[in-house]
Amino acid sequence: MGFFLRWMVAFILLGATFNPTDVNYVHWVSANYQTQLPMSVLLGLLLTVGYIIYLRATLRSIGAFGMFLVLAIIAAMLWVLYDYGLLDIKNQTMMTWLGIFALSIVLGVGLSWSLIRRRLSGQADVDDVDEE
Repeated sequence: MGFFLRWMVAFILLGATFNPTDVNYVHWVSANYQTQLPMSVLLGLLLTVGYIIYLRATLRSIGAFGMFLVLAIIAAMLWVLYDYGLLDIKNQTMMTWLGIFALSIVLGVGLSWSLIRRRLSGQADVDDVDEE
């Protein structure tokens, strides 16, 4: 359940920022920034905090190369789906959602990697702790 929840929050974070519908931060800000500037800034800062939490944890746990590998695996799976005729790349809406899905998997894996690694190897990760 832990990975699913972390992935779902990443998906919501990415989807709230941008998605192919009109219900997203980018669309809302472009339509309302003149009349709702304080709310635009507040929501933008909240989204930024969410991205910092996810990106920092992901970079610390799997690094940039690990992020690239997870994204490459997802891209290869999508390629297989396309090759078998199960994926229509001409549908821009579906491709945007798949991009959000792929990026959310990367962030979900990054945030959950310590738990996944512990289950696979039996070894726990320990963060560096500064002693005062």
